Amino acid sequence: MKVGAVVFAALLLMACGDPDGLPNGSPDRPDATRLPEPVAAEFDAQGRPLPEVLAESQVVHRGNGEEPETLDPHLGEGVPTANVLRDLFEGLTTTSADGRIIPGSALHWDISRDGLTYTFYLDPAAAWSNGDPLTADDFVWSWRRVVDPETGASYGRMLAPVKNAESIFAGALPPEQLGVSALNDRTFQVQLEHPTPYFLGLLTHPTTFPVHLASFERHGTAHARPGNLISNGAFALDDWQVRSRIELVPNPHYRLAGEVIVERVVFYPFEDENTEFNRFRAGDLHWTYRVPSNQFRWLRNNLPDALMVNPWFGSYFFAYNLTREPFKGNLELRQALSLAIDRAIITERVSQFGEIPTFNLVPPGLPDYEPPEQDIADWTQDERETEARRLFAAAGFGENNPLTVELRYNTSENHRKIAVSVAAMWKQVLGVRTRLVNEEFRVFLQNRAQRRVTEVFRAGWIGDYQDAFTFLELFHSGHGRNDSGYANPRFDRLLDQIASERIPSRRRNLMAEAERLLLADQVILPVFVYVTKRLIDPRLQGWEENIMDQHLTRYMYLLKAREDSVGFGADSVSEEAILD
Repeated sequence: MKVGAVVFAALLLMACGDPDGLPNGSPDRPDATRLPEPVAAEFDAQGRPLPEVLAESQVVHRGNGEEPETLDPHLGEGVPTANVLRDLFEGLTTTSADGRIIPGSALHWDISRDGLTYTFYLDPAAAWSNGDPLTADDFVWSWRRVVDPETGASYGRMLAPVKNAESIFAGALPPEQLGVSALNDRTFQVQLEHPTPYFLGLLTHPTTFPVHLASFERHGTAHARPGNLISNGAFALDDWQVRSRIELVPNPHYRLAGEVIVERVVFYPFEDENTEFNRFRAGDLHWTYRVPSNQFRWLRNNLPDALMVNPWFGSYFFAYNLTREPFKGNLELRQALSLAIDRAIITERVSQFGEIPTFNLVPPGLPDYEPPEQDIADWTQDERETEARRLFAAAGFGENNPLTVELRYNTSENHRKIAVSVAAMWKQVLGVRTRLVNEEFRVFLQNRAQRRVTEVFRAGWIGDYQDAFTFLELFHSGHGRNDSGYANPRFDRLLDQIASERIPSRRRNLMAEAERLLLADQVILPVFVYVTKRLIDPRLQGWEENIMDQHLTRYMYLLKAREDSVGFGADSVSEEAILD
């Protein structure tokens, strides 16, 4: 039996919906689910929608994936957490609705001729949500906190380009020696070790956001809780009911408060895509974080105006724990498991939303980087499987010495389907038995980081800024998210060279060499390049496609529904409907 047939049979066994792709309880009439049609928007001279076209209630309900572990921008992890943090806080730079880097808390900046000194001039209107002015000292203290090893910031290495940061990470210098200073209340200066072409883009990441010192000193680790959290973004934290919702309201002291139309934004943690999908169909959400992978045809036919599928700057992969058996020191085994995977089947029959099969870490599409070519990408799948069997035997496994591995993933129906498919492929091609383990997101991250219980684990990365380095730096031996435990001095040296190289062509070549080395060491098992896939109510305006998939609620607003519109939803959504 071919591998594709085995995987397809496995998917049939776990399918929970109609064979035609309809979810349980779906209407049998294709027009039974309709979105309300918005009125046509009209605008004033400043480009703002006129009041008469706006919905009476400007409360936006957003599905948001996993529950955030914290709303401390220096400690938060994952895309769902970043979505909330970008509404609550604002860095020196920010992004426009279409993803361009624009001024944030810094009104403008100067860059020295040698590219080593950045001087940021804060917007005089920038303030905290309690009315305190935002100052350069806030950034000085916050960035020192990020690089302090005692803070434990997972993404602390994002500030590695700043002068003395590396020595501070290593404990050789105190955080006070970081190359940042306040020239006056409104002028923040940064000294870099080397020119960093992506530096302004890096500053849109939550790790670089300021934290309110007085609140931190008063409340300690509880400073990020409702009633305590002081933020400087377009919204402020109003309520957080764990595993239920996070509610934000406009920050009256935000520098552009007059441009914010939304009166409240509510984020809901949905780990189950089907639950989130059904809530959208019921009219309880204006936005979904994702959609079930087996609903593409139904959604395309029934909700074409709501379905948004767009390229995304991210890669989906599995990673090996290189610090313990059976993968420690066994390159052939890691190669065999990678070659046994049929990525075309996974993207065409499992994920099903236009994902691009890949054998690389860095996604294609960057204007200044071309991922290194992989010979195996041109092989047939039969050729890959033949080589997989040879390598598996060379690694010491076979009928007389079978292999059992653990594959761990965070709770998600889509992740589960992909994990089941991978396990079926390993079984068919190599005879491997796989124990599937799913865990709640926070527990999953903790176990990955500790490396004591993981063997193979689901991973993935969405670029924090538009540069290949955002993917490569994950595997530096000192990076907080290097959960594989990869430690190759040559790779670390390449990253150091990349950070200091000023000539673009040389920098590109060094990054390609680093990725080539990482792939040759078989640290990860690449699967596909991400696309974003979600449902958005057509009445929600201000959402624009961008490859970074960063969508700040401050750009959004809700339009009225046409009076003759037939469909689900209303201008306001009841809390009871969400919590049923």
